[in-house]
Amino acid sequence: MRRTSICADCHREVLWTVTESGKRLAVDPEPDSEGNAAVYRDGIGTTRSRRPSGEMPLMGWERLHVPHIATCPARRAAPAPARPGTLPAGVSDLAAYRQKARRRR
Repeated sequence: MRRTSICADCHREVLWTVTESGKRLAVDPEPDSEGNAAVYRDGIGTTRSRRPSGEMPLMGWERLHVPHIATCPARRAAPAPARPGTLPAGVSDLAAYRQKARRRR
């Protein structure tokens, strides 16, 4: 049985895998032929993922899945475009600080 959890950002179901480098990767739980993560279960039941390549193509026991970061609606929301000359919210203008630092030298 596959263990799934819920994405904290969009509240959709995700399947957690372990990559070849040992990092965790959330993928959408349903296989998708457009995906780029080959998902399989190893001998001890761990759900693993890797990126198929020309040297190591998709094997018969693997299914392609899409990484959840690519489909998460909470992560895909683009910020509103800023007007020229203005900074996005939460970004400080350091020009005045830099001018003071130059004067002190």
